[in-house]
Amino acid sequence: MAELNGTPIRVGLLGAGTVGSQTARLIVEQKDELSARIGRPIELTGVACLDPKETEKFPWIDQSIVTTDTMSVATNSDIVIELIGGTTVARKFVLAAIESGASVVTANKALLAKYGPEIYAAAEAKGVDIYFEAAVGGAIPFLRPLRESLVGDKVTSMLGIVNGTTNYILDEMTTKGLQFEDVLKDAQAKGYAEADPTGDIEGYDAANKAAIMATLGFHTPVTIDDVSVEGITKITADDIAAATAEGKVIKLLAVVENGEAGVSARVYPALLPESHPLASVHGSFNAIFVKAEAADDLMFYGRGAGGAPTASAVVGDVVTEARHIAAGCTGPSIPLYKNLPKAPVSASKAAFAVRFLIHDKPGVLAAIATEFAKNGVSINGVNQDLKPTLTDPGYDGEIQQLRVVTHLTDEDTLRATVKAVQALDFVTGEPSILRVLD
Repeated sequence: MAELNGTPIRVGLLGAGTVGSQTARLIVEQKDELSARIGRPIELTGVACLDPKETEKFPWIDQSIVTTDTMSVATNSDIVIELIGGTTVARKFVLAAIESGASVVTANKALLAKYGPEIYAAAEAKGVDIYFEAAVGGAIPFLRPLRESLVGDKVTSMLGIVNGTTNYILDEMTTKGLQFEDVLKDAQAKGYAEADPTGDIEGYDAANKAAIMATLGFHTPVTIDDVSVEGITKITADDIAAATAEGKVIKLLAVVENGEAGVSARVYPALLPESHPLASVHGSFNAIFVKAEAADDLMFYGRGAGGAPTASAVVGDVVTEARHIAAGCTGPSIPLYKNLPKAPVSASKAAFAVRFLIHDKPGVLAAIATEFAKNGVSINGVNQDLKPTLTDPGYDGEIQQLRVVTHLTDEDTLRATVKAVQALDFVTGEPSILRVLD
């Protein structure tokens, strides 16, 4: 290899868990290769963690650089990698690193979804960089193309499968006909889901990523508080069966749009036709579908989680920043110059599929259609061939499922309509409501 000039670029690592340990491995084991690509030596000079003994199981981590003094590592490095997670403590160390003159690489989507605009402004004011490719889509090269490759275009919308846990659960329910609770237990046993899976299954993890996507794509500050969230805990085997019967699949999507009413960021389970590119994303894989005015349709696909895949994206950011340091420059900032309004929920219209559990007797369909008409919701189709797995203990007659698909309507009107139908004495149980996307 060519002789390298200059003092080593110091890299400090905050957090040595699943991703942190693999990030350290890649930097240490590929040190010579990475240095050659940078044009200057690079060295892991500090690893901060709560329990140094936990790092002893990673032979590639030099125990002499392991410490519990996180602030020391954060303020005595050229590049700081933040992999602690959470928001409060992580924010403190990230801002301290920036103030010390270090550039920051992070995979912390919760931090960026809550404090991103503040952190981006701090980095720009100090003349350092902030990179976070691994925060959305794990190993998928997505955020940097969004920040740089598409900077000459206008992104109008993005929708993606950005949580591997929920995609695995829905995929298993679809292919094996299992109930949600059974697949969740299996996912936890295999390590695909956390012991407390709330952040994944309730959609909060995807919501954090949606906020980041909207902020970068539309050049306007969008935080987690601006994101509307629905998870997958109400999805049943009956929903899956109904979707399959209609040639559709259910996916949990992060959807961000820049429309006439403003910017919207939402997470919800939706029905996609089997022909849609996102319908073929299986297991724990992620994919993001982007629509831009000039580039038209783009899709990014790959592994969205896991220690080594995520570490690949982290180290890619480290090398990018190290090249800037070696060249004596910084990368492009994150211009949030638009400050677009946030679109109200009522501004977004969609087709919906609503599944009711009903007593099978004359006049039911007409009564339900009447309630839809009263609320101005147009019906596109009806299916009553689906056999339910649920029963109504207080009713001795036959139970049927009635699936109503609407034309475009806003969510507030749709939910008011569903509430009115639920009040009818022949409707039982909790209805299922899913958006239908083309």
